[in-house]
Amino acid sequence: MAKESEGTELDYEIVREGVKAGIADDSKATYLVARNDNGEVLGSLMLTTEWSDWNNCNYYWIQSVYVRPENRHQGVFKELFDFAKAIAQSEGASALRLYVDCNNFNAQKVYQSLGMHESHYLMYEL
Repeated sequence: MAKESEGTELDYEIVREGVKAGIADDSKATYLVARNDNGEVLGSLMLTTEWSDWNNCNYYWIQSVYVRPENRHQGVFKELFDFAKAIAQSEGASALRLYVDCNNFNAQKVYQSLGMHESHYLMYEL
């Protein structure tokens, strides 16, 4: 996923341990997985939270989005997104957010088609 969306190579063992940690600890992450009738994985995303003292509630973040290439343009991400949105709304979230590589125009179009808009925030990192 990282290589395809950002041109980034990740260390398999570190990612594997990170996913295991997220699955083992609900406070870290919730993974949503779309499967077909045969149980085959079509796509997934990770949902995390960030506490906001400004709003006294959580922001929900969609991360690690992936839909298998052969299952794209079939509504798989929309179903995952709608479920994530329902979770965030049911928990009283102030916002549902995600970040996307600035050159991943296909993903940006998908997010916009679902009613998301570009934030006024820029992201910085060290």
